[in-house]
Amino acid sequence: MPPTSPVAFALPRPGPILRVVLIGLFALWLVFALGLNWAGVSSDPFLALTAEQTGLLHGQVWRLVTAPLLHAPNAVGHILSALLGLYFLGAAIEGRFGRRRFASFLAWAAVLPYAIQALLLLVLPDAIGQKLVPPSPFGAMPAVEAVAIAWAYSFRGQTVNLFFVLPVTSTGLVWFVVGFSILALIAGQTPPSGHLALFAGMAVGYLLGGGTPSPLRRFYLAQRLRRLDREVDGEGRTRRRRGPGGLRVLPGGRTDRNDKKFLH
Repeated sequence: MPPTSPVAFALPRPGPILRVVLIGLFALWLVFALGLNWAGVSSDPFLALTAEQTGLLHGQVWRLVTAPLLHAPNAVGHILSALLGLYFLGAAIEGRFGRRRFASFLAWAAVLPYAIQALLLLVLPDAIGQKLVPPSPFGAMPAVEAVAIAWAYSFRGQTVNLFFVLPVTSTGLVWFVVGFSILALIAGQTPPSGHLALFAGMAVGYLLGGGTPSPLRRFYLAQRLRRLDREVDGEGRTRRRRGPGGLRVLPGGRTDRNDKKFLH
C-alpha cells in the first residue's frame, strides 16, 4: 500500500520482490567482506564482476548485471545506504507497481545506468572520464536513485521521513537527490558507481517509473495512436477515391423477354 501523508515513523513492509533483493544484496556483501577482509581471498573475483570499461568493450556484458549487486566490502556505509534507500522507498513502489512491473523496473534501473555510463565514456575525453567514473564502477546506488525519483513522481504531494526523522515532500526528495549528486560532483567526490551512472539512474527512474503509465510508456502509446490515426486517414482517402462502397454503376443491362412484352 502507498505511504500515507506524512509517513510518520511507521516502518514499511517490503513485498516479496524487495525482500529477495535486500537479502541478496546483504548476503553478497557479507560473502565478499568476510572473504576479502578475513579469509585472505584475492580481490580478482570481485573486480571481475564490476562494470570496468575495458572488460565491457571486450564483450563481458555480464558486468552490467553483476556490478549493481556489489558493494564496498570494507565500508559498511555503502551497503547500508543502498539497503535503507531501497527499503524505505521501494516498498511503496512495489505496492503501487505490482510485483511484475516492480521487478522489471528494478532490473532496468540496475543495468541501464551502467550501460549508459559505458557508452558516454566512449565519447568523453579520457581526462574528464577519469574524474567522473572510477576504474571499476559498482554498487546499487544508481538503482536507489532511480527508485527515489520514481517514488517522488508516483506519490506526488506525499511525505517521507528521510533518515528516519527529516520529513521531505516528493518535490523535496527530487531536489535532495539531484542536489546531493551535483554537490558530490563539484567536490570531486567520485562515488563507487561513478557520477554518470547516478545521473543515468535518475533519468531511468523518471522515464520508467515516473507515474502510471510511465513517461516512456505514454510516449510509446502516443506514437502508436498517431500511427493508427494516419492509417485510418489513409484508408479514408482511399475509399473516397474509389467512390461509395467501391462499386461503379454500369449503363445498360440485361432485359428479360417477359419484361419487353409487358412494356409493349
